[in-house]
Amino acid sequence: MDLLSAMASGFLVALQPENILAALVGALVGTATGVLPGLGVLGAMAILMPITLHLAPVTGIIMLAGIYYGAMYGGSTTAILLKIPGESGSIVTTIDGYEFARKGRAGAALMICAVGSFIAGTVSILGLSLFLPFLSDAALSFSSPEFCALAVLGALTLIRITGGDPVMGMMMLLVGMGLATIGVDAVGGSTRFTFGTESLALGFDLVPVALGLYGMSELLQVLQTRKGFPKAESVRLRDMVPTRAEWSRAWPAIVRGSGIGFFIGLLPGPGSLTSTFASYGIEKGLAREHKREFGKGAVEGFAGPEAANNAVATSALVPVISLGIPFTPNVALLLGALIVQGIQPGPLLLSQRPDIVWGLLASMYIGNIALLVLNLPLVGLWVRLLRVPQYILVGSIFVVSIIGVYTMRSSMWDLVVLFSCGFAGFFLRRMGFDMAPLVLGLVLGPIFEKSLRETLFLSGGDLSIFVTRPISAVLVGLCVVALALPTVFAWVKRRGGWSKTVPAP
Repeated sequence: MDLLSAMASGFLVALQPENILAALVGALVGTATGVLPGLGVLGAMAILMPITLHLAPVTGIIMLAGIYYGAMYGGSTTAILLKIPGESGSIVTTIDGYEFARKGRAGAALMICAVGSFIAGTVSILGLSLFLPFLSDAALSFSSPEFCALAVLGALTLIRITGGDPVMGMMMLLVGMGLATIGVDAVGGSTRFTFGTESLALGFDLVPVALGLYGMSELLQVLQTRKGFPKAESVRLRDMVPTRAEWSRAWPAIVRGSGIGFFIGLLPGPGSLTSTFASYGIEKGLAREHKREFGKGAVEGFAGPEAANNAVATSALVPVISLGIPFTPNVALLLGALIVQGIQPGPLLLSQRPDIVWGLLASMYIGNIALLVLNLPLVGLWVRLLRVPQYILVGSIFVVSIIGVYTMRSSMWDLVVLFSCGFAGFFLRRMGFDMAPLVLGLVLGPIFEKSLRETLFLSGGDLSIFVTRPISAVLVGLCVVALALPTVFAWVKRRGGWSKTVPAP
């Protein structure tokens, strides 16, 4: 099947009424999530995941993906209006976007970010459509040793880029992998670590764990601080048209940011934050006439990073679809949703379930257009959303979370897991632990265990198989680099080896 016929079949799937509705709902929920500071895209995806499990697999994934890339749109709204990033990828936008808004050009900044996000999303989806068949074919040469090494690489890179203590991140990863072993053994079919308890035989499902760690713990944090959402001024639609000079400065930055974000999204780990800083640095380095404006409201300072942020959201799906291995928490949740639906991502997904792959890509085209068309007129609605009383938002999310988790398997055990993980996540986050490695461990644990056991069976217990096969040897080498390189850099910097060459941050 060539690319054009594959995309045509994808649009036949995506244009079904239920899938269009799922894309719109997901995109709007994601935008609202990005606008509201604190909840986060993972929390929103976890809250709606129980609902998507009652839908057809392709419909559910389309909705979750809409939340994912919709949040990238919404995060720029509070970054520009309030200097509060709705998502981590919008941190760089606060630098120049907020200063540009203080000049009375908030509407123009939102328009530039929305158009830039649309262009970046479209470019990235096109690139994903071109890259995916090639990578899926290449991934057919992967066997259990390669998937085992790739799972370790994904875990190590995530721990290194979270910015926290690597030891604490590794502890959370091991906790997640440990929880994944409780219940029915996926390979042998026996129960383990249940201590004769029927509830533990059900295991720790991804949905209540992720929803508890992100959704419930965030609600507890909001209630504990007793702080409402900040106030934002209204933005009139007629003030949202940038001048010709602003457009002429914005579009080259948008194009460059789209390319930077797409290629960084293909790499294991860096994610949206790295791409936005890379884009900002490049724009500042290329600036000549307007270089002094950076930090004071430069158009390029928020146009490029926002484009890079949205391009990453799409290209980051390449590893999870083609290899079945997630490198970021967001796509790990998407991977978990596919597995819960009984679908195994990986090299064979494109040939076995092309309706899901191409339907998802086509729905992202539709979702990007919908976000551009709807978000600009709805800016006033997003501003008013920040003024909704806190108790209404918290109460609504609380009720939806309980109903969604219980209806998934009609199990009281899942509610116990939900509240337990909520309280555990609340206290662990206050202690400085990051929850992303735990969620990733819960998803990667079964993949790692299955591939490791298969590898040891094939080799008769000989671990040298990991370094005698070329692809797995390269992946093992990358694991060593991911583990050791940041430590080496930190050691050299402490010894003053770069004191004359690297400027202080």
